Amino acid sequence: MGGMVLSPFFKKHVINERVRAYALIVLGCVIGGAAYPLFLVPNNIAPGGVTGIATIFNYLWNWPVGVTSMVLNLPLFLISYKSLGGVFAFRSLVATLLFSAAIDLLQLPQLTDDPLLASVYGALVLGLGLGLIMRGGATTGGSDMVAQMVHKRFPVVSVGIFLFMIDCAVILCAAFTMNANAALYALICIFVSARVIDLVLAGLGSAKACFIISKRSEAISQRIMEEMDRGCTLLSATGAYSGEQRTVVLSVVSMGEVIPLKRIVKQEDAKAFVFITDTHETLGEGFGKLDGE
Repeated sequence: MGGMVLSPFFKKHVINERVRAYALIVLGCVIGGAAYPLFLVPNNIAPGGVTGIATIFNYLWNWPVGVTSMVLNLPLFLISYKSLGGVFAFRSLVATLLFSAAIDLLQLPQLTDDPLLASVYGALVLGLGLGLIMRGGATTGGSDMVAQMVHKRFPVVSVGIFLFMIDCAVILCAAFTMNANAALYALICIFVSARVIDLVLAGLGSAKACFIISKRSEAISQRIMEEMDRGCTLLSATGAYSGEQRTVVLSVVSMGEVIPLKRIVKQEDAKAFVFITDTHETLGEGFGKLDGE
């Protein structure tokens, strides 16, 4: 392995992947950091984690949220550094520093003084930023890293449960130091941002996976390939009740191609059994590029 020479194509691919990863991290830090001056900090919404604690400190003593979260994050980062992979740890350090800096350096005007609007739209912007950072192979919070370390030490405690406990503690602090309304708005923010992060990581689900069970599976698949220029996969299946062998056609199509596909199936076999489901992310020929994330 030590004497293996990497091809120029492979080297270029690795460089492109690194550039793309850091571009996502930088973009995510800017977008996520913008959520604080635009929506969260002016409306005293503490969205859980270390930055939520920093937001509470900002409310109590007017400490800058970015610098405070950086000061709180660095010890947590050092504690959990050894339990993380080298590349992930370095990217997370970069993301932590950039994200904290963006919160304070982005001098953006407050967009709304309605706390409900601020919690929802702040969560949308924050979730988008954090999702991009995660797609770049990093994280911004020391609490995330400590959660992974705790899970590694005590497998019975999942990462999700540990982070939920931290968020609950931050919300309780917000309820006592600010007011109950602030805590309730923070709950909305945490829930919405988590959904947005999932959406960014998993994809928008605009493609549809179509399963077709028919006696004319070969004819249907042939027409789908010829008329719609979509690939098909033939799966062998056995009816549990009848014991009859059937061929299932699997084809992934865009949302706009569902109607033409159903038309083909109806023309070939009006008694066919069809079920269609969303795909969270579709990669490969005819869809998104397989990046190997």
